[in-house]
Amino acid sequence: MASMSDLVFLLLIFFMLTSTLVAPNAIKLLLPSSDSRTMAKQTVTVYLNEEFQMFLEETPVDTDGLHSGLLQYLANEEEGSVVLRADQSVPVQYIVNVIDVVNNINNMNQTRHKVILATQPQR
Repeated sequence: MASMSDLVFLLLIFFMLTSTLVAPNAIKLLLPSSDSRTMAKQTVTVYLNEEFQMFLEETPVDTDGLHSGLLQYLANEEEGSVVLRADQSVPVQYIVNVIDVVNNINNMNQTRHKVILATQPQR
């Protein structure tokens, strides 16, 4: 029985160590803080880092590339969600640019895609 408990503790330590090595977001961002807890099914993720670079699912893009890439991701969706993960130092204009691209796609295809701004819990 003692060897079984040792085995359980070794497995526990192994899983604790390996779970900390998994990075959920490949692009490191310092997200803005918020108390709200809105959860939604995400269709595609757009990242804006502190250097104002845009990424569509970890692929660097400009505004035109974002438009064509979102068209591909949202092609078969009537109501998709675009999760915007923007660093807290990014000016609002860059966020509005992403919202404008999604609104243009909505107007062009008569769809109802929405943009959700990702945040981190307040401390």
